Amino acid sequence: MNDLKKLIREVKDYPKPGILFYDLTTLLKDKQGFHTLIDRLCDHFRDHTVDIVAGIEARGFILGGAVAHQLSVGFVPVRKKGKLPWKTMGEDYELEYGTDRVEIHEDAVRKGENVIIVDDLIATGGTAFAALKLLERAGSRVVGCCFVIDLPALGGADKIRALGKEVTTLVTFEGH
Repeated sequence: MNDLKKLIREVKDYPKPGILFYDLTTLLKDKQGFHTLIDRLCDHFRDHTVDIVAGIEARGFILGGAVAHQLSVGFVPVRKKGKLPWKTMGEDYELEYGTDRVEIHEDAVRKGENVIIVDDLIATGGTAFAALKLLERAGSRVVGCCFVIDLPALGGADKIRALGKEVTTLVTFEGH
C-alpha cells in the first residue's frame, strides 16, 4: 500500500497548530492512484452481499460513490446535522470539544439491507461509530467498514472491530 501512501500529502498545523492533516486530494487527482484506491476499497467486499454503501460526509461521499458504482449498489450519504432536506433520523457522538450529530433520511435503508460504511480516515472512530449505530437502528446490517487511512494510535478501527465488524484500511500512519 506504499504506492497509495506516497500519493497522500501531509500538511502540518492544519486545521490548527499541532495537527498533521492527511490530504487525499493529491491521491484523488492521480488517475492511476484513484483507480487503484477504489479497486482496493472494493476488493474485500466483492464476495459479500452488499446492498448499500454509506459514505460519511464529506470525503466519504467521493469514495463511497465510486465504491457503490464499482459494486453496482446504491449509495446513502451520512450527513452532518441539518444538511438533508427530508425527514431524518440521527445519532449524536462525542467530540473532543462537545458533541456532533450525523443523520440519514428515514427511508435511506430498509430492514435487513447489508451496508458497508466508507470514509477517508479512521482516527478515534466517533463518527464511524455513530454512523454504524444509526444505520443499524434504521434496520440495516453493517457488514463492514472501509477507510483509506488508519491512525491506529487513536484506536478507532479497534473500537469498530470490538463490535464484531470487519474493518478494512489501506494506509497506516503512526502517531496522530
